[in-house]
Amino acid sequence: MSPLVSIIMGSESDLPVMKASAEILTAFGIANELTIVSAHRTPERMRTFALEAAGRGVKVIIAGAGGAAHLPGMVASYTTLPVIGVPVKSSNSIDGWDSVLSILQMPSGVPVATVALNGAKNAGILAAQIIGTSDAAVAQKLADYKKSLEEQVMDMVKRV
Repeated sequence: MSPLVSIIMGSESDLPVMKASAEILTAFGIANELTIVSAHRTPERMRTFALEAAGRGVKVIIAGAGGAAHLPGMVASYTTLPVIGVPVKSSNSIDGWDSVLSILQMPSGVPVATVALNGAKNAGILAAQIIGTSDAAVAQKLADYKKSLEEQVMDMVKRV
């Protein structure tokens, strides 16, 4: 099955954060792929990836990056697909703020949806919500998931 969501990251060091996107998408039954595409070290690979993603059947791109975090924005500049940026707190990060602001502050005309620092799980959920707008089975899985969140909170209420 062709991936509907592509999860990319700038380096292997981002994998501990970014795998949460793949895990939640897999739980929702959404085909996804996970790979490394560096905006700075493999710019031609990044360009080709972005230009060819829609033609391969990808519907949403999740791009995680730390430090200067140019990957989500640069990918968004080459595609009309929705791009969800995940700022990653990396070893060369300024407490993650550099990544957050690099992804959040995109210029007009090149939007990138941005989730919280290390928020790859939410990026996966947002991608599923996008897919769910045209896939009733995914929409139902999301509704069930939201109901389970409510049940978890109500269990907490009982304990407290």
